[in-house]
Amino acid sequence: MRRMLAACVLIGSAGTIGAAETGVPQTSTESDDRDSVLVGSREALRSLTEQVASEVDSWFGDKPFREGGKVSGSLGLKALVRQGDSPDMSLRFRARVNLPNLKDKGYLFFGRENERELVVDQPETFTRRELLLEERPRNEQTVFAGFGYRILDALDLRAGLRRAYKPYVQARYRRDFGVTERDVFNFRETVFWNTDDGVGSTTALNFAHAYTPTLALRWQNAGTISQDSDGMEWSSSLGLFKQLEAMRTVSFDGIVRGATAADSDLKEYGVRLTWEQPIYRDWTFIEVSVGHFWPKGEAESGRSREWSLGVGVELRF
Repeated sequence: MRRMLAACVLIGSAGTIGAAETGVPQTSTESDDRDSVLVGSREALRSLTEQVASEVDSWFGDKPFREGGKVSGSLGLKALVRQGDSPDMSLRFRARVNLPNLKDKGYLFFGRENERELVVDQPETFTRRELLLEERPRNEQTVFAGFGYRILDALDLRAGLRRAYKPYVQARYRRDFGVTERDVFNFRETVFWNTDDGVGSTTALNFAHAYTPTLALRWQNAGTISQDSDGMEWSSSLGLFKQLEAMRTVSFDGIVRGATAADSDLKEYGVRLTWEQPIYRDWTFIEVSVGHFWPKGEAESGRSREWSLGVGVELRF
């Protein structure tokens, strides 16, 4: 049962942050140079993150950070192009550090990503970069930093600052339910407050069925409502996810997005094919996504048809 449930959770994810490093023999000087640059960049990211975390952790006690401190994160660059739009490039950085002086219940997080998706806690599947949408306007990306504390195994309280020192707070509850040996249900509720939306909540409901330990059907849903919105923004996807050899993953899913207060409840629907695999050791990945979408246009023009392409590289540490 555990192996089946683990397969459901694993398949379709964006990968495990902080995967163990495995060596690949290199023979040429060019390969050695590449190794030096990539390994050096990864170590520099980890070292910088540890320095910041160690300083913050020292505020709460005298226990050395190396005694229980844990660092994980990723740096990703993704190029996006959708038919009819100009090409777009997005850079995302995420880091999370457990703080041993808070008995591993407290953690520090910081990075750079889409501001709205950050404060409402949008599930990864329905972020603009995964939906192959460009960032509009360009200033939607924000630098952020915050502090979290686990009250219970399933409940986190988080507070942070993003661009222009604007605050936001979140209470995040998550629970997994093993329905059968092959089926798992996941529920996540985030209640948030920020200066733009006021009080709101994001609900995520996911179901996965494992046909085999490496093949799963996943149904993912999310809805966000806030004081500033007239209705609920919602998204849903249904698809198959296959784990192949050598940490390669392929997925194909259908996606529907809408808003209950919009002129048309259905904003967009489409299909998306995604391939991911490591390109250097097991901590540098490439992801290629192709999508075909039918977004809602102006009232008089009906729906258009648009092809989309996304190519991303991610370094995990």
